[in-house]
Amino acid sequence: MKYIRELIRIIDEYPEAILVLRQQTEQKLTAHKHDKGQLLLVFGGIAYLQTSERDFYIPSNHYVWIPKRYAHNLMFNSQDLFIINIYFPDEDDADTPFYSELGIYPVSRLLSEMLSFTESWQGNFSAGTWEYEFLNTAKHLLPKEKLNKFSIQLPTTDDKKLNEITDYFRENLNETLTMEEIAVRFGISVRSLTRLFQNRLHISFLQYVKMLRIIRAMELLKGTDLSVSEIAYEVGYSSISAFSNTFAQLTNMRPTEFKSLL
Repeated sequence: MKYIRELIRIIDEYPEAILVLRQQTEQKLTAHKHDKGQLLLVFGGIAYLQTSERDFYIPSNHYVWIPKRYAHNLMFNSQDLFIINIYFPDEDDADTPFYSELGIYPVSRLLSEMLSFTESWQGNFSAGTWEYEFLNTAKHLLPKEKLNKFSIQLPTTDDKKLNEITDYFRENLNETLTMEEIAVRFGISVRSLTRLFQNRLHISFLQYVKMLRIIRAMELLKGTDLSVSEIAYEVGYSSISAFSNTFAQLTNMRPTEFKSLL
């Protein structure tokens, strides 16, 4: 708690300033929030952003916009991950819905070049300085790019039975996971299983399994030298084209494109 209070104090100490932090600090914290909107950029690996309702997956060369006073917790398990945090003052952004919604987007070439220009910047920048104006311009650029959201996210629950089922999924992704087989294994009806997912997670059984498989594929693309066809088999796909199409549907890129980003 002491560490959380200290970081929040640093972030919110100068309410009118833009703060740039390049240390990987937020992953050390439990769920927390601050009065500034946060632009969190991820390079070189995959980060995990936890909220009270969902776990979000942020791949390399993507950013997440976290609205002000939005409780969150950052996690990652890669030593080569590089993160940039930029905290923006509480402006009147009510006319732009982008700033009030948590969203994950790819880093565009323009944003990448702007970030490259600021690679040595660290600390607070006050209104009236050219650094402040430059960073504020980058912020106002975000909604104008109209990029597709990265949609890999998993809802969470405290339901014991459902967590047992999803834990089984994680350990057996290379198997055929049908509703009928899972229902028999866990002693419930298919109808009850369907309701459990929809009522507790607000997502279908099939969609949850699909998300979980693509998340595991992302981790394998990052952490192994397996080929795309080998990874497709490891996460339960017998067809490479079906795997590639599903991957593209959820991430807006093909597995080979994703691997090139890493």
